[in-house]
Amino acid sequence: MPDKQAFEEKFWKSIRADMTVMLSVAGVDARPMTAQFDGERKTLYFFTAKDTEIAQKVTRARKATLVYAAKKHDLFATVHGTLRIDNDRETIDRLWNRFVAAWFEKGKDDPKLCLLRFEPADAQIWLDASSLVAGVKMFLGLGDPKKDYEDSVASVSLK
Repeated sequence: MPDKQAFEEKFWKSIRADMTVMLSVAGVDARPMTAQFDGERKTLYFFTAKDTEIAQKVTRARKATLVYAAKKHDLFATVHGTLRIDNDRETIDRLWNRFVAAWFEKGKDDPKLCLLRFEPADAQIWLDASSLVAGVKMFLGLGDPKKDYEDSVASVSLK
């Protein structure tokens, strides 16, 4: 049985380092987005423009899916949650940075600016089960790779 808390900790550490995810809502294909974090909170924020498909679909809170693959491919996750517009000026001020500023000509006051807020609920997290030991075991016909992999997958509540 996998240690769900360890999976969750690895997920948050990894996504905070990489920040790039694929985000989707019903009717809009997943698209790459850069996550912003407000301290240690489990909420993810995304700056976008009001005229994007995803912003237009989120006029009210909607179920959304976030898909994440770590750069080193040692962790993967599918996260379900709620996406909504949250144009709170104090939050925008806290999260604003030079990378976000590059997308908005008029800065924080750009009329196109839209801040999306993703509240995660549940996640399926996979850890990379491949290793030198696993490869040698498979090569020698020792062990059951499916059984060995069972401890590398967990369903986790991120609420």
